[in-house]
Amino acid sequence: MSSNIQVQRICQHCGKEFTARTTVTQYCSDACAKRAYKAKKRLERVEGSNKETQRVRNKPMEDLKAKDFLTISETCELLSLSRWTIWRAIKNEELKAAKIGRRTLIRRSDLDILFEPDTENTLDNKTGQRNLNQRGKTESGSFDIVDSYTLTEVQEKYRISESALQNLIRRNNIPKIKKGWYAYVPKNIIDNLLT
Repeated sequence: MSSNIQVQRICQHCGKEFTARTTVTQYCSDACAKRAYKAKKRLERVEGSNKETQRVRNKPMEDLKAKDFLTISETCELLSLSRWTIWRAIKNEELKAAKIGRRTLIRRSDLDILFEPDTENTLDNKTGQRNLNQRGKTESGSFDIVDSYTLTEVQEKYRISESALQNLIRRNNIPKIKKGWYAYVPKNIIDNLLT
């Protein structure tokens, strides 16, 4: 079926002007149509290859996100932090970890809770369960900072090591408020235990 229409078009591949016999013709010749098809297929293969490369590159991170328990090195990789930063967070009880054999494991849910906005991760003194409080390590009103010692003051006054003090606080469920660089504990409880 031939057409008497003659439309001036511009080739989608080479950009030359040509006379087309239909209104939907895109290319000036069969050669341009084949070149455009090959270029389109090449671009699809390159994009597919790039997507596959990106998927392979992200696979270890996706595997880490799917795990329930992470080692220290996996936590470092996931958070892009150094080992010392993770160990310091564990020592300061900002991050909870469990030692099983020679491995230290961190629960993935504890990492998620750690980054919740405007909340901090604490343990309830009575139940021992996780407790999210707004802007503070202990519930408001449990004790006043004026009637408290810093941990350094307790160490100097009673000549006790830092690890012994931390064990004492943990064993007796002594409430602790963290404000800035300092952690505070109530004077009356510490005095009763250490005198």
